[in-house]
Amino acid sequence: METSPTTERSELDEFRCEVRAFIAQAFPASLQARVERGYNLLTREDHTYWQKQLHARGWGAPGWPVEYGGAGWTAGQIQVFEDECGRANCPRTQPQGLKMVGPILMKYGTLAQKERFLPPILTADEWWCQGYSEPGAGSDLAALSTRAVREGDHYRVNGQKVWTTLAHWADWIFCLVRTDSSGKRQEGITFLLIDMKSPGITVKPIRTLDLAHHTNEVFFDDVRVPVDNRVGDEGRGWTYAKALLADERVAVAELGRARERLERLKRLVRERSINGDALTRDASFATQVAQVEVEILAAEATTLRLLEDMSNPALASVLKLRGSEIGQRLSRLNMDALGPQALRLDLEQAAREPRDDDPLPNFATGRTVEYLRWRALTVAGGTSEVQRNIIAKLIFED
Repeated sequence: METSPTTERSELDEFRCEVRAFIAQAFPASLQARVERGYNLLTREDHTYWQKQLHARGWGAPGWPVEYGGAGWTAGQIQVFEDECGRANCPRTQPQGLKMVGPILMKYGTLAQKERFLPPILTADEWWCQGYSEPGAGSDLAALSTRAVREGDHYRVNGQKVWTTLAHWADWIFCLVRTDSSGKRQEGITFLLIDMKSPGITVKPIRTLDLAHHTNEVFFDDVRVPVDNRVGDEGRGWTYAKALLADERVAVAELGRARERLERLKRLVRERSINGDALTRDASFATQVAQVEVEILAAEATTLRLLEDMSNPALASVLKLRGSEIGQRLSRLNMDALGPQALRLDLEQAAREPRDDDPLPNFATGRTVEYLRWRALTVAGGTSEVQRNIIAKLIFED
């Protein structure tokens, strides 16, 4: 017997109340305040704390099957959960483990790999980073040149990765390497799991426009990797990489946070101490806010379609394209609403507890940092131009 739409909405309303009650009980106000002031100020321990709270509740992996420790939720429940976590300023779950390499291991990994790597991803006891992009292989990922030569039961890896998010926190890196150059570029790529503590790995920070350290260069100098850490067959890494990229694009879009950013923008518009009543009477600004709200609603509907049918790869590119653009528009509208206050960029002050008599610099700094960070997201995870090409190829080519 099928569930009626009315019954499903009622069940989702009950689930939303359950999520809100859990967040109110498990999410400390001090951590919420740090997220509000600026996401770049969070530590690995902040993220780990929240993931452990979710895991203890059985919610550590909303999209994973129950057999692997996941919540086994419906598409609607996942969207409600992401929405409520965004509204409450909860730390994001670590996507490189939960949303990228975890699903790949479930589908293509050996039993030993699943037993070894999946549990510590759930508990946040081990963190992952992604070794894809290289100085000469960004949008053209198949041009990668990091090499792995097999020597008995090990590979010897040499090369460089770049823009590696949170590599300085990571325990492991899932890495694309070239094992064969004789045929098509895509046919000679292999997918390896590499311990970041291995001799020969060097991590160097990259300071981005927001002055933060969240990306890195990673160098491999004769790094030995056991063959047992290869996912799937040698030379088939491109197949696994494409499957993972779809999950990455949805994660990069951060649509689960768009609703919270919109509500925060509306609160900012009503804040008399910042802009008086000027924006509440500005029809042009109100029109822009309404337009982005409509786009968020459309993107949320597309997210549900993807969660219900993961076999449509074009939807992942659509969400990445629209999500990154929506995020940039919201961050720009926040800057417009802040006006001259948006120029107050003091990262050291933002890192301190806000004073009751002057909370605005901390708030304004958080919005400015967010604006700067979002400039990169129409490039990260595949540029908007690449996404449009993917969509056109998947939809219009036979």
